[in-house]
Amino acid sequence: MALAFVGGNISGYSIRTAMAAEERPAQFPIFWEAWDYVVAHFVDREKVDFTAMTYGAIEGMLASLGDEGHTTFLSPDAVKLHQTSLEGSFEGIGAYVSMEDGNVLIVAPIDGSPAEQAGILAGDIILEVDGESVEGKSLDQVIFLVRGPADSEVVLTVRRPEVQEPLRVSITRDQIEVPSVSWSPIPNTGIAYVKISQFSSGVDRELNAALREISEAQTNQGMILDLRNNPGGYLQQAIQANSQFLPKGDLILIESDANQNQTVHRSRGLGYAREVPLVVLINKGTASAGEITAGALKENERAILIGETTFGTGTVLNQFGLSDGSAILLGVTNWLTPNGNPIKGEGVTPTLEVTQPASTKHVDAEFLKHLTAEQFSAIEDEQFLKALEQLGVELHPSTLLKAAPRDFVTFD
Repeated sequence: MALAFVGGNISGYSIRTAMAAEERPAQFPIFWEAWDYVVAHFVDREKVDFTAMTYGAIEGMLASLGDEGHTTFLSPDAVKLHQTSLEGSFEGIGAYVSMEDGNVLIVAPIDGSPAEQAGILAGDIILEVDGESVEGKSLDQVIFLVRGPADSEVVLTVRRPEVQEPLRVSITRDQIEVPSVSWSPIPNTGIAYVKISQFSSGVDRELNAALREISEAQTNQGMILDLRNNPGGYLQQAIQANSQFLPKGDLILIESDANQNQTVHRSRGLGYAREVPLVVLINKGTASAGEITAGALKENERAILIGETTFGTGTVLNQFGLSDGSAILLGVTNWLTPNGNPIKGEGVTPTLEVTQPASTKHVDAEFLKHLTAEQFSAIEDEQFLKALEQLGVELHPSTLLKAAPRDFVTFD
């Protein structure tokens, strides 16, 4: 996944007024005791960095909350990178990454990206960025190290499964444009493939346009909605997307805040894809707004979910700006599925479980637009193939794909 930012109502807030001394927790003076000892007695004076100490303290405080991979601290530079990610454009190397067993794994380089051109492959494990070890760093921290201004260079040290020694790969960063929505007809099937890479601003317009094109092309035998490695984004964009697939009034999610107040979000209806047979692809990289969508479509019995249990991000984030341009992304509400099931730490389970390595090359819209029989026979994406089967497609490479219309299968 490109970034583990995800969540919902990403917005700015004014700084809260300083807490009065009598309101502070009894433990609070201990922090200043430790701070004063460091300032007064630490031997390597040149290493005393007040900004680094402050940021480290904030990071530790947020880590203690246990909202791993979600509630987090952003430095001023990280705030800028975070915002560009939500806009679907950023400067970097262009690769989807995931945290697997404590390793930062390249899920896939983006087509035509600097990463792909430099020879980065799916399955590569990042060991160092510009000589700095990534051991012990979070996925966000590694991403922020890898990203940087266009035309600058970054050197990744990676471990490749079939290569004995680590490889050093020099990559020149560039402006990366990532379409939030892409689609393609699947040849000879009457089925459409739709990918939502993240719920960034404008997804509602992009998805509406794609579904209108699909409707006009009469590609209506079925649809595969790919949410794999979708890290989330704006909550309202996820609600708009769900409204394209669900009848008006269907429950999408329930938000529950710190005071147990609940807010219910329902489909606004009037979408282009409320009746087309639907299969949704999910994996461990599907998070937050991606999970909201998967959970809503599953529990409203609108779609079959194929793949792996999702990441398990169950909080909706708000962004609180700090006075120096840094910010904290703070989980302010838990979200529940339409049936009231919590997602935090649990994830959304598939209807049909199909596991495959994170390094598996996923089918995408660009690939499908130029699909040949030879390419079809070489597809290793078992989740995609299972989705075709569930939509009644006979998998026969010699005839490319042969549609076999039948009643849409549903599961209890």
